[in-house]
Amino acid sequence: MAKEVRLSVRQLVEFVLRGGSIDNRSGGMDRAQEGGRIHRRMQKEGGERYRAEVFLRHTQEYQGFLFTVEGRADGIIAGEGAVTVDEIKTTRLDLAAVGEDFNRLHWAQALCYAYFYALQNGQESMNVQLTYVHVNEFGDPDGTKRFLRSHALQELSAAFTQLLDRYKRWADFSCEWAAKRDASISALSFPFPAYRRGQRSLAATVYRTIVEEGTAFCQAPTGIGKTVSTLFPAVKAMGEGVLSKIFYLTAKTITRQAAEEAFAHMREGGLAFKTVTLTAKDKICFLEETACNPEQCPYADGHYDRVNDVLFGLLQDGDHMTRERIEQAAREGRVCPFELALDLSLWCDCVICDYNYLFDPVMYLKRFFAEGRGEYAFLIDEAHNLADRAREMYSARLDKAMFLELKRRIASEDKAMSKALGAVNDEFIALRRQCGDKRYVERLLPPDELGRALVRFTGECEGFLRRHADSPDAPDLLQLYFDALLYLKILELYDEKYLTAVELWGSEVAVTLCCLDPSGLIRTALDRGRAAVFFSATLTPLDYFSAVLGGDEDSRRIALPSPFERDHLKLLIADRISTRYRDREGSLRPVAELIARTVQAKDGNYLVYFPSYQYMNDVYAAFTALCPRTDTLLQLSGMSEEEREDFLARFDRANERTLVGFCVLGGIYSEGIDLKGDRLIGTVVVGVGLPQMGKEQDRIRDYYNRNGGTGYEFAYQYPGMNKVLQAAGRVIRGEQDRGVVVLVDDRFNTPSYLRLFPEHWRGCRLVRTPEALERELREFWQEQGKAAE
Repeated sequence: MAKEVRLSVRQLVEFVLRGGSIDNRSGGMDRAQEGGRIHRRMQKEGGERYRAEVFLRHTQEYQGFLFTVEGRADGIIAGEGAVTVDEIKTTRLDLAAVGEDFNRLHWAQALCYAYFYALQNGQESMNVQLTYVHVNEFGDPDGTKRFLRSHALQELSAAFTQLLDRYKRWADFSCEWAAKRDASISALSFPFPAYRRGQRSLAATVYRTIVEEGTAFCQAPTGIGKTVSTLFPAVKAMGEGVLSKIFYLTAKTITRQAAEEAFAHMREGGLAFKTVTLTAKDKICFLEETACNPEQCPYADGHYDRVNDVLFGLLQDGDHMTRERIEQAAREGRVCPFELALDLSLWCDCVICDYNYLFDPVMYLKRFFAEGRGEYAFLIDEAHNLADRAREMYSARLDKAMFLELKRRIASEDKAMSKALGAVNDEFIALRRQCGDKRYVERLLPPDELGRALVRFTGECEGFLRRHADSPDAPDLLQLYFDALLYLKILELYDEKYLTAVELWGSEVAVTLCCLDPSGLIRTALDRGRAAVFFSATLTPLDYFSAVLGGDEDSRRIALPSPFERDHLKLLIADRISTRYRDREGSLRPVAELIARTVQAKDGNYLVYFPSYQYMNDVYAAFTALCPRTDTLLQLSGMSEEEREDFLARFDRANERTLVGFCVLGGIYSEGIDLKGDRLIGTVVVGVGLPQMGKEQDRIRDYYNRNGGTGYEFAYQYPGMNKVLQAAGRVIRGEQDRGVVVLVDDRFNTPSYLRLFPEHWRGCRLVRTPEALERELREFWQEQGKAAE
């Protein structure tokens, strides 16, 4: 029986025929921002005989495979004689530089459509036309160039068969691997002797969500084993043919490593499963400064001529595609490691990567998501971080200063480029005049004229970068070009969930397109796949996260109990201290004394969290004056990676003296660190974690007040409380862990906060005097000592 292979015309042609070098200095062909609009215009101008966007599919048996290849032809032109397939390509290049053999991929794509149409409509021959449309600096078409060839059906058949022949070794690999993988999945058992409390429920929810094509929000406290509990059912669903690929998305290195470890456990149980972990371009690049062009990078030069052989070798040589393996293969094969990793993702069963590969409007993986929905599962770890990340990804900012500076630098080198830069600068000046004496202005709509000037600038910029590739100004101009493209992309997404902020200082102007509510854009991204599961130890309240992350009334919501015994954690609330900004100076001594009494109750390692660096430093000074012999550590702003690691390394279970670390709530030490056992026995959380009051959060507050009346909660309270939950969650990391958490602020003992407490916090105790604190801690540690005997 023939093995089935399904792919698009573009996938087939671009994969087997690609060649040449990587070069990011030009926007090149078919920029998505303008390509679709110009295609529609050209199609409309084709007249009555022009049929636009014609879907074509062809199934052909070839050497043991049943290939189904499909796609949309830009146009079919019915004439009196032969029918013509029209393939439209846009370009910023001078049309004089575009010859008939400009790009063999364009001809190959059109030949496929011509062959499919001829077979379906009984045509003995077909005309194939390439239409190149020149796009000017304003983003409008201002010239066309056409090339026409005629092909007999036999010629078209031979060309298509040649493509299949070149793809055959990849089809062999893919089908053989899928059979091996699915057999191993069928025999796979859960990789641990038993499910922990709540673990089976989480796994079942994930499986049902995938099978039923849904969305789920899962709060899974530390210790449940949420990584394997989400991956195992997704793997099982793939073995049943429900999924074609799993995307494990997370914002942190440590959670990517957790996914890799979960697969390692499953491989020990016999699983055959290929995984790749994607690393950011600037981190994996071999050059000191990333320069993706053949003149500056030997790995970009001729990359596409060599990469398929390197890729095939890697796939034959193991299942776990780590950064180290990718880098080694890339060096040996002289190809770009970042692009090699992206190619590996096409052939691997699970892609472990950052959020931006799905959600970022520019950086998302177009090879998967540009051509419609796929049978993908999106497993989104540490999902409490996604709302803020999404607002960043869907926002854009431009500053006047760089346009003016480059205008002056380039004036003598290229007048057209200088003029385009000057036009953008002029629009910033006009905007400054409109604002008058105001230093900050909010607008519902973005400035139209600035957008038009940016379109002209990006078009002119592409020409400059081709003409002056060696210019000392090229790197700065290239970065400004990318910034402008992002702004224009966000401009396309701009709707009632956005606001434009204009900031002015001195002669400078900055314009920010602010995404206030990313839910709709997140939903659009999720619709690229079959199912999505958001999970974290802290998704409180679930309705809030569902609202901001694209859920709806049909989305599943589950909050699982902690798998650990409740008496392993002592939770205390010091509700006689206010940490509000106006009260902080008076709170320094009481907070320092509370920390001292907490750490004096039992020798060990502690972390204390604060809402700001200033408050932390002030309490630190008070504490060290009070307890000068206690070992302390202080988180510094802008710590290097080595300094961060040294900080954590001090939290060793072999410490003979008490160690107290002072940290910022919501910072690098308040989540994503795993200090098990005696490496951490207590935390003190000072304040309710509210984001810093300011224009950015106030914009979000005002938006949600207009749309449901929950502005303060969505902008301040809920994000703050999730920081508190994350910090408190550092204490109990395993079944043998014991520890204390002291929450310091009177607001914690109010209904609006108590209702946000997770189930395993319900037994919290109030401590309103130093003596009460000492008593509660003494009794807890005595009980733990007896239990350990």
